[in-house]
Amino acid sequence: MNEPIRIGSLYPGRIQPNALQQVRNSGLHKSQDVTFEEMLQDRLVHFSSHAVKRLEQRGIQLQPEQLHQIESAIDNAAAKGAKDSLILMKDMALIVNVKNRTVVTAMDGSSMKHNVFTQIDSAVVIS
Repeated sequence: MNEPIRIGSLYPGRIQPNALQQVRNSGLHKSQDVTFEEMLQDRLVHFSSHAVKRLEQRGIQLQPEQLHQIESAIDNAAAKGAKDSLILMKDMALIVNVKNRTVVTAMDGSSMKHNVFTQIDSAVVIS
């Protein structure tokens, strides 16, 4: 009578003894296994090597409040289902891959003039 209760012992034939292990291995609970770092990475703005090079070449320096504005713009674009977005700030333009939260390229005011932006599906204007 002091035997431990095992999966499948109460209702034999209905639940396989290794069912719990199969659920664990199937990845059905992966949302619970997300680390804090992964959650943080999903919220941050990333910069491609090309974008970093363009920022340096064009002397663009982003302040922390601008990064917060860019994060908000990406969140707004994602909420509308955007994939690749043009983010326009005062004297700067950024092309962003919304899904990856990655700035692909950056332009200053003088580089934007007489430019055509292609392969975007949305634009966000930050005032």
